[in-house]
Amino acid sequence: MSNYIEYRHPAPIGRLPILAVAPSVEDGRWPAKAFAGEIISFSANVFREGHDDVSAEVLLISPAGIQTVHRMHPGAPGSDTWHTKIVLAEVGNYRFTIRAFADDFLTWHHNAEIKIHAGIDQELMLLEGVNLFTRAASQKSRSKANSKLLVALAQKLADESLSPVARLELAETAEVANAITDEPIRSLETESSEFTINCERKLAGCGAWYEFFPRSEGAAFDEKTQTWTSGNFKTAGKRLAAVKDMGFDILYMPPIHPIGVAHRKGPNNTLVVGPQDPGSPWAIGGEAGGHDAIHPDLGTMADFVAFVKKANHLGLEIALDLALQASPDHPWVKSNPQWFTTRADGSIAYAENPPKKYQDIYPINFDNDPEGIYNEVLRVVLFWISKGVKIFRVDNPHTKPVAFWEWLIGEVNNAHPEVIFLAEAFTRPSMMHALGKTGFQQSYTYFTWRNSKWELEQYLTEVAHQTADFFRPNFWVSTPDILTQYLQFGGKPAHKIRAAIAAMATPNWGMYAGYELVESVARPGAEEHIDSEKYEYKPRDWKAAEKGGRSIADYVSRLNHIRKENPALEQLRNLEIHGSDDSAILCFSKHINAEHSPTQEANTIIVVANTDPHAVRESTVHLNLEKLGLAAGSSFKVTDLITGASFLWSEHNYVKLDAFVEPVHILRVEHS
Repeated sequence: MSNYIEYRHPAPIGRLPILAVAPSVEDGRWPAKAFAGEIISFSANVFREGHDDVSAEVLLISPAGIQTVHRMHPGAPGSDTWHTKIVLAEVGNYRFTIRAFADDFLTWHHNAEIKIHAGIDQELMLLEGVNLFTRAASQKSRSKANSKLLVALAQKLADESLSPVARLELAETAEVANAITDEPIRSLETESSEFTINCERKLAGCGAWYEFFPRSEGAAFDEKTQTWTSGNFKTAGKRLAAVKDMGFDILYMPPIHPIGVAHRKGPNNTLVVGPQDPGSPWAIGGEAGGHDAIHPDLGTMADFVAFVKKANHLGLEIALDLALQASPDHPWVKSNPQWFTTRADGSIAYAENPPKKYQDIYPINFDNDPEGIYNEVLRVVLFWISKGVKIFRVDNPHTKPVAFWEWLIGEVNNAHPEVIFLAEAFTRPSMMHALGKTGFQQSYTYFTWRNSKWELEQYLTEVAHQTADFFRPNFWVSTPDILTQYLQFGGKPAHKIRAAIAAMATPNWGMYAGYELVESVARPGAEEHIDSEKYEYKPRDWKAAEKGGRSIADYVSRLNHIRKENPALEQLRNLEIHGSDDSAILCFSKHINAEHSPTQEANTIIVVANTDPHAVRESTVHLNLEKLGLAAGSSFKVTDLITGASFLWSEHNYVKLDAFVEPVHILRVEHS
């Protein structure tokens, strides 16, 4: 096992202090996250003793080794903050430092402007200007044209035939301002420590996920024989086009490996098992093999490879489940019993989440033989990569050592930087964040349980502005395990509301099959699907659902289409919350300026959602126009991308949203 982390010792503070550099993760211990096309905000606190002026800039080195310089802009007065935004276009590691410098022109001009207009030390201030511009003109790094202009300016400032005010005005022309902006007059240059940003391919940070069980797609029950025929990769392949038509980018499948027989679970996680019960796919391993094998009912390895190729041809990528656990029948149990935990009575410990018991699953012990189990998991991951898999959804990573994930993802991404790992970790924030810092490209989130306006406002602010450098949220609206009370009792309005918020708020969102059919059997006090697909076949009649008006597939398709048409929605850090007078009306926006847009046009989306799926809500929403790239007091046209209706909006706007008709406005600002 290699140790690829380079630990750094803190550097002494420079001549000009540069603090609170962002983006950075634990002061540079790990790279910050970005993806190709993402707009990254750079910032730092830069200041100095006394009252003289300072300026700052970002020195950015691309993965190709090309350095660019980006001037930073001052933040709020008195905050000492400096900011700029840069689009990262290349895949690979960017390196950057913040460079601060004494801005000698700004310091001189500030003092000269006050004193000369006040009649104080006029000739002295002009003489200092002459010396400043003469010195700057002689710098070897300065262009000839810039040096020539500064020499001429110094001569004019020394011309006593002109009044002091007139001479000062010669240093305030647009020509001089442009020259000084292009090539500042600087001293006391100071650079921060170097920081790294890992810029990955776009799907690492922006994509729509869809989950289905391949055994259910094409499964059939024979009434005469009372037997099931499992779906397989060939029958599941027929569903791929529909998934792509809904606008999804990634198809995720639960484990496709052989399922153990020992302690196999029946319907709804019961211990009563019939011969036709297929068992939980997460009880991995049996006579047909383990983590590098395919369940015989699903087909052969050749069938799987063909399935992957078919998906890729349609524009879909396949994500496999990486569940590091084993059924009692897994080959590892015999070959490497040290990879499990032996209890005091000699038995192997099965998985528990009291009061739940999973007797069909043995957790892995990563401490008895770390080198052995680490390298075996690496072998398994590399095996599936060789079969065309580039994305892994990792089951319960928070129950494994963080150090293991740091090692595994580092090893894999060093050889295959295109590979993406999604953490299915519903646990404490510190663990979820640590998994992101140490390598996971994406993570499941608490969005599932954030349903009210105030909960969503707080959580959207957190993921967009507090943790985005290391934690990429993937907003799943449903999973095979989780069916919240909100969805159980909210019906179709609730499903549309959650899908719209998830798809618009974050670049990554996901949906489990059946959500578009509003599968939501109410179970007061429970947050799980009844008759869970985890334990049984669940074929769905998609065409009948569409004909019967039960499907919201068209709505989901529209959401994904809107995402692809509007580049502002591909960003996370640009989310801004706006106010409303109603306790259920959520309002947020996504905006990018023309200079950062791939279309070279500003793009702004305003989302107004009625989070109450049971009622009509009306309110006034209050917009921060500056966050939308609009002038204070302006009026502007917006188009609802769901209904096509247009409105004239301004800072304060009345809305009425009927949960049973259209519970969400998705408005595009027409900037032109």
